[in-house]
Amino acid sequence: MSNVVVFCESQNGKVKKGSLELLSAARGAGKNIVAIGLGPAAKETTDELAHYGAKNVMLCSDEKLSNYNPQLYLAAMLEALKDLDFEVLLASSSVLARDLFPRLAAKLEAAVTSDCTELDLNSGLQVRRPMYAGKCTAQVDFKDSAKKIILMRPNQLPVGSVDNSATAEVSEFALPAVDLKTIVKEVVKGASEKIDLTEANIIVSGGRGLKEAANFKMLEDLADTLGATVGASRAVCDAGWVPHSMQVGQTGKTVAPTLYIAVGISGAIQHLAGMNGSKVIVAINNDPEAPIFQKATYGIVGDAFEVVPKLTEEFKKLLN
Repeated sequence: MSNVVVFCESQNGKVKKGSLELLSAARGAGKNIVAIGLGPAAKETTDELAHYGAKNVMLCSDEKLSNYNPQLYLAAMLEALKDLDFEVLLASSSVLARDLFPRLAAKLEAAVTSDCTELDLNSGLQVRRPMYAGKCTAQVDFKDSAKKIILMRPNQLPVGSVDNSATAEVSEFALPAVDLKTIVKEVVKGASEKIDLTEANIIVSGGRGLKEAANFKMLEDLADTLGATVGASRAVCDAGWVPHSMQVGQTGKTVAPTLYIAVGISGAIQHLAGMNGSKVIVAINNDPEAPIFQKATYGIVGDAFEVVPKLTEEFKKLLN
């Protein structure tokens, strides 16, 4: 196999965990890794990329890439790849990547598959992805496609050890001129500084059982204690209790944390489709017949307004 390209997203000068997982997977398979970073802050990640296995780092630090614009990011990726010999391109299956890489695949006449949960680069190339709301998985067959683009769900692969002595050859390239059809003038970010749901290792989610928006404060207290991110079911997002950016489910975000705590969530199939990849699921519900208990690793039948504060109190004792 020729070079393996890893598209590396970053936030606040740190490479996102999903990208580190992909670097580790390619390094563990003994591949020559070319990492690509876009945006003004990409320069800050070069050492980290090298420490996780990148041998070559390609950067475009143009200020125009501060905010995601599909035309500009597509032009940057085409410029980065135009003279590069590669067979496989890996990226985390983020909102940005799911929008960008089908466009890139069309330009490169490459095969693309997204939302994958299994990746093996050691013996050729083996990839699996869930289907039918996670009821089964399918092996992806790329047939004779020369170039393959694989988008992996975060939290599916282990992050390897850091080699602080490793270095990489760093090169910068210029953003080509683009006749823009759309211009991103401003991105209004939420107030939360928590890790994005798709990257979070621990998630505390709430549903209609919380009765009103104000009661999400109880979940935030538990999340702060655990270093977790707060999620929600579609029903409470539609009701306006919390922003839709917090929605977990088939029409929201697909997550796969190590620990998922579902509070007052009945477990509709659409919600389960978005979180059934969680390693450990803890369900708290006062209805013993709630479908969420069928998927839960541990279930607590009880009043969330009594259980959650007690859990928070006990975790504070253990963690402090």
